[in-house]
Amino acid sequence: MHRPGWRAALGAKPLALVVLVILVCPSMRSIVEAADEPRPNVLFIMADDLRPEMASYGSVARTPHLSRLAERSVQFDRAYCQQAVCNPSRSSLLTGLRPDTLRVWNNSTHFREPNPDVPTLPGWFRGQGYTTRCVGKIFHNWHTQLRGDRGSWSADEFLHYANHGDDRPLVSGVLPPNAAETIDGFGYAQAGICECRDVPDDAYYDGRVAAEAIRVLDEVKDRPFFLAVGFWKPHAPFNAPRRYWDLYDRGALPPPDGRRPARAPDIAFHESTEVLGPARNQRQPSPAQVAEMRHGYFANVSYLDAQVGRLLDALGRSGVAERTIVVFLSDHGYHIGEHALWGKTTNFELDARVPLLVHVPGVSRNGARTAALAELVDLFPTLVDACGLDRPPHLEGASLVPVLRDPSKTVKMAAFTQHPRPAYYDRTPTKRPEAMGVSVRTPEARYTEWRDWTTGAVVGRELYSDADEPAETVNIVEQAEARALTEACVRVLRTQFPEEATRP
Repeated sequence: MHRPGWRAALGAKPLALVVLVILVCPSMRSIVEAADEPRPNVLFIMADDLRPEMASYGSVARTPHLSRLAERSVQFDRAYCQQAVCNPSRSSLLTGLRPDTLRVWNNSTHFREPNPDVPTLPGWFRGQGYTTRCVGKIFHNWHTQLRGDRGSWSADEFLHYANHGDDRPLVSGVLPPNAAETIDGFGYAQAGICECRDVPDDAYYDGRVAAEAIRVLDEVKDRPFFLAVGFWKPHAPFNAPRRYWDLYDRGALPPPDGRRPARAPDIAFHESTEVLGPARNQRQPSPAQVAEMRHGYFANVSYLDAQVGRLLDALGRSGVAERTIVVFLSDHGYHIGEHALWGKTTNFELDARVPLLVHVPGVSRNGARTAALAELVDLFPTLVDACGLDRPPHLEGASLVPVLRDPSKTVKMAAFTQHPRPAYYDRTPTKRPEAMGVSVRTPEARYTEWRDWTTGAVVGRELYSDADEPAETVNIVEQAEARALTEACVRVLRTQFPEEATRP
């Protein structure tokens, strides 16, 4: 089905003219009370592959610095990505448009290819007088021909175009030995997916990202800025410096429930090739290997946390913290053995749900938690509202500012996520999906339909009720007692994903 897209929302007028004629709603200006006050800055911090595995979300993960940020923020306990893979998720949240509108559902299509003129979140801030800078991975670039998005930034990006598998330690002198066991045959496996070396934080990408972000913060702090800092962790390989491995007793980490949900359709799953390697060469990991990889993921989370702490400390020293909005999020979640899955690319909670912390000085309720549903597509309207900027008319998300003011409020009835099959269809001979899974998260349940890409026919359905299946262990969609819940979820799903006859 064809959707009108963002161009229709802007109309036929040139974008520059539309920007000039936008009328600013007074309620959007209310956060910036006086015209002579400096506009709020934005420190936008993004992690890669981080599910809500943080202490403030109840995890055993050692994340004291993110806990410190949570104490100054509103924590969204039910925030969701729009697609659980890097490029579609990042493209969606940075344009404020859903994957179907952008027509971006894979890692190899740069969002500029089908949407050459679509405004971006940093680009919008730049167009309204902000200095916008990018340090690390914000846009997803390395699978695509286009590297970055120069129109979004006031200066060149730093360490934004790289490959996770190339994140090897850079040290002076002799490289310390790898204390992790070698796990041959898995995804990043020339030296094993796990690496545990006694090296400084700056030996790897994220330490260098933190150092450069601190330098840039000092450079831009005297003018309104939008500083985006994209950390590469906890994405595999699991190669945090040894001090972060040493924070955990491997035997005390919770083991995964490696069973598939009962009665879930096969199409809901994938072959875990990102971690386990090509299906034809795969060996199922032993219990010891499962434990080591999970240990490595937690070590990566703590390494990420330490780099966030360095950045927050620098913001505290800068003299501008009291007028700087801080946002922390992940692009999507991750499986580390749960549901017999490794990596992302599903519509399950562990892939779709993300951490989201938002601190707006003088507005957000510090230390509050909210059960309000939120989507990453909401960040664009939230930040322009929080800074009192004109809002572009094409946005498909909702501003979360009312929730920041009062965490008991809600601004939407559902959150939507989707994923194609095959998960990485762009690597297949046809370069086309065979099916699309469209999923709705309501306050009570998650419902998913798997639809044939060409005909729109439903080829699989799933329903997981919070009351009965908090861990998504049994698909109850065919149970008679779940009929009313299923019908209610179907109605909500169709508001975003109408029944379709064909796709182009």
